[in-house]
Amino acid sequence: MNTRMYLFLMAFSVLLSFTSCGNKSQDSTEVAEAENDEKLDTLDLKADGEFAVAAADGGMLEVTLGKLAQTKSTTPAIQELGKTMELDHSKAGEELKAIAGQKNISLPDSLSEKNQRLVDDLDQKAGKDFDKAYADLMVDDHQEDIDAFRKESEKGNDAALKAWATAKLPILAHHLEMAKLARETLKDEKKKEK
Repeated sequence: MNTRMYLFLMAFSVLLSFTSCGNKSQDSTEVAEAENDEKLDTLDLKADGEFAVAAADGGMLEVTLGKLAQTKSTTPAIQELGKTMELDHSKAGEELKAIAGQKNISLPDSLSEKNQRLVDDLDQKAGKDFDKAYADLMVDDHQEDIDAFRKESEKGNDAALKAWATAKLPILAHHLEMAKLARETLKDEKKKEK
């Protein structure tokens, strides 16, 4: 190989390595979904995989926000809600990881960009603004979770995921009630201040 060709190839490889280093890392949730699309061969199993990825991402969000609520809130009802979210969703996440491992379903290992933005936005708030935003988010999020888990429990194709979703529905309903009560507590406190 002549020297010019050798130098050209070396320069090209260096250039290629620099451009690949500049690529933005992919969202963990997107990576898990793409891996599942390749591994899970039927549309039915892909739907179960999508549910598992969304449930894992949502669970990580609940744990992260629960920890945040325990440290940032000064309202006992919000702190207790945060503690419950952290404990229950950590346990559910471990159960889901075990099922996913048995079923060869890839799960995200970090929050999706969307959920990370929710955490970052909430972390910017303080005091009663934080408490209200957290309680509102927990109510909205658990209503959406209940819908998704109910759908999986009724229409899911994988028996283990279906059973897991069914078992989590009463817990999610309890979380929703806790979030609503915490939100009402905040409203009552605000009325007393006036």
